[in-house]
Amino acid sequence: MLRKIIEDEIRAHGPIRLDRYMEICLSHPEYGYYTSQQPFGRKGDFITAPEISQMFGELVGLWLIHMWQAQGAPERFALVELGPGRGTLMADILRVAAVMPAFLRAARVFLFESSPRLRVEQKERLGKFDIAHIDGLDDMPDMPLYLVANEFFDALPIRQFVKNDFGWQERLVAEGLAFSLGKTRDMPDLDRRFRGIETGRIVETRKEAEAMSAVITKKITTRGGAAIIIDYGDYDGVGDTFQAVKQHKMVDPFAGPGKADLTAHVRFGELVQNGVEPGFATQGEFLTRMGIDERRKVLEKASGKPLGLEQARLIGDDEMGNAFKVLAMWGKPMQHVPGFL
Repeated sequence: MLRKIIEDEIRAHGPIRLDRYMEICLSHPEYGYYTSQQPFGRKGDFITAPEISQMFGELVGLWLIHMWQAQGAPERFALVELGPGRGTLMADILRVAAVMPAFLRAARVFLFESSPRLRVEQKERLGKFDIAHIDGLDDMPDMPLYLVANEFFDALPIRQFVKNDFGWQERLVAEGLAFSLGKTRDMPDLDRRFRGIETGRIVETRKEAEAMSAVITKKITTRGGAAIIIDYGDYDGVGDTFQAVKQHKMVDPFAGPGKADLTAHVRFGELVQNGVEPGFATQGEFLTRMGIDERRKVLEKASGKPLGLEQARLIGDDEMGNAFKVLAMWGKPMQHVPGFL
């Protein structure tokens, strides 16, 4: 059904941009991926780090607590998660925050989630906490912001462009759901962004991600706070990274619209705006510096269960440890930021 909707739009108006294709596939109110599918867990299409082990969310929570303390422990602040999934990460953050009751008392928890089904699941999992869902970042209150986003920005729609000898062309989705090349009226400043790139290379831009980061970084620099963003990608990477995942395997992004998760690598450097101070590391580096080995030993002693495989999955170079990166942003220079400085 969704394929017909997309093909009808193409026949009526001509080839569509890739960001439009992703938007329809992921967010269509009836047939979109996040509306109609169960993406998370072993029975879904992929497993995120919080679903692998509680150690991930606990260490992220400890990082947020440290940043809150280092910035004077504001009496009220917004604790925000973008794309909370089933609520696993926020549940782990709030559980470890019990070691710092003042942090919990000061926090107002906001979840940015577009899926009605996932909103219900999040409320069920986080039922004992006072949480609120927001429809956009403009709904955040005017207070210091401490924000986390795990595997969120990779799912925001992208555009793709190819540099040719005569300039730039955009990759569009044409009839039959296949790529074609065409011109656009609103080309981003590609020559400035991708100065010196070789002819024939593909580059990607993410307007929605940059707009959201502009709001986040403006809030941090004016009101205080910090953000931690975990995803796959590079600080300033280029190339075709558009992909689809179904049942833990890579599939053709055009084979079943609305049936697979569509993502692309994050270009983290474009999220650093408004003069924020950045920190950048691999997921393996960040979790190791935050003490995952010590935390594993404590949990193993308490549970009697070996957790080495979970730790290896999170930090191993051939697992998530090197593929996933961690970008942190804060407002004013700091002498020590755990996991980074």
